Amino acid sequence: MKRQPVVGIQPEVLKWARESIGKTLADVARTMERPADEIEAWENGSSAPTYVQLEKLAYEVYKRPLAVFFFPSPLQESKPQSDFRTLPEDDLQELLPDTYLIIRRARAYQIALQELFGANNPVPNPIWRAITLSEKDSLEKQANQVRIFLNISLDAQEKWADDDEALKQWRSAVERAGIFVFKNAFKQKTISSFCLSDDQFPIIYLNNSTTKTRQIFSLFHELAHVLLRMNGLTKLDVNYIEKLPKRERKIEEFCNKFAAEVLIPTEDFKKQTAALSGNVEKNSDRICQHLAKRYGVSREAVLRRFLDRGEISSHFYENKAAFWAGQQKKKSDEGGDYYKTQKAYLSLSFSREVFNRFYRRQITKDEAAEYLNIKPKSFDSLEEEMSVGIHA
Repeated sequence: MKRQPVVGIQPEVLKWARESIGKTLADVARTMERPADEIEAWENGSSAPTYVQLEKLAYEVYKRPLAVFFFPSPLQESKPQSDFRTLPEDDLQELLPDTYLIIRRARAYQIALQELFGANNPVPNPIWRAITLSEKDSLEKQANQVRIFLNISLDAQEKWADDDEALKQWRSAVERAGIFVFKNAFKQKTISSFCLSDDQFPIIYLNNSTTKTRQIFSLFHELAHVLLRMNGLTKLDVNYIEKLPKRERKIEEFCNKFAAEVLIPTEDFKKQTAALSGNVEKNSDRICQHLAKRYGVSREAVLRRFLDRGEISSHFYENKAAFWAGQQKKKSDEGGDYYKTQKAYLSLSFSREVFNRFYRRQITKDEAAEYLNIKPKSFDSLEEEMSVGIHA
């Protein structure tokens, strides 16, 4: 029977499942090792996959429960094309299946958060209720308001040992403010981060394949989106902003300036650079390295400050930033340890609540593992890893 075509599959659901993950007929054909016209026949109803083929489609290709393909019609899900309007249309069309899956996982985490916490965010006064950003108001005042809310002073920031600690501290502060921060190693290296705004459970997702300083900047770029009450998906190459319509371009520029202002407050930057002598371009490596360490940001972020003040040319900035980017290499500080990596990927507030529910016997081990997106056999080892300190 497993070699016979499956009866009861809805062809339109097969097509929807493929398109919802951004795959072409040719993509599926290669994975299934079948002709593309056979995949097309499954989708128009003139043929149907066998049970073995359907299992492979469901679990390996589309990452969907098998039962979905017997639904009378496709599920109603939001699409990246409607979720992330600030990204150019061409870039939206180029999203990889892996990116679709991570966005889908983020949506699943939001549903899980609703199930775990009920109707309300566990933080009584989350940051997006206390602070609403406006492009018309003073950027310096708004960024300072956020720093005060997060309770991170410049003195504390300067004492952080390295980029790793800086990311831990900023991430922890944002989570205490009611936003859930997840990470993953995106296969689509051009994506740095995205966020899903929500009245109760907003999520920020960082690309763990980028440097720690880039993740810190991305964290605050996406926080700006959340405080503007909108979703966002951001690319590493800022030149994509130039392709945007005027309104969307202004939003992305504002989010970048907001992130820079939170991390490198203008008044302090003026004080730190007042005594600088000589040409900034000539001494950019030494100057930017010193200031990057003070603020826990990248050299490029510091250099951008000088560009905004008109002390370096755009040409110099672009060349230097590209040179530094070529020097950077991803530090695999997770060391290939699966459980340490999963710990780093999960929102601390979210994972703590899952474990607390399990300890109180409100959910089973299998249910807890499903929330955490791991196999039940991995639960005990992850539990042990989660009990050790704050993750990055």
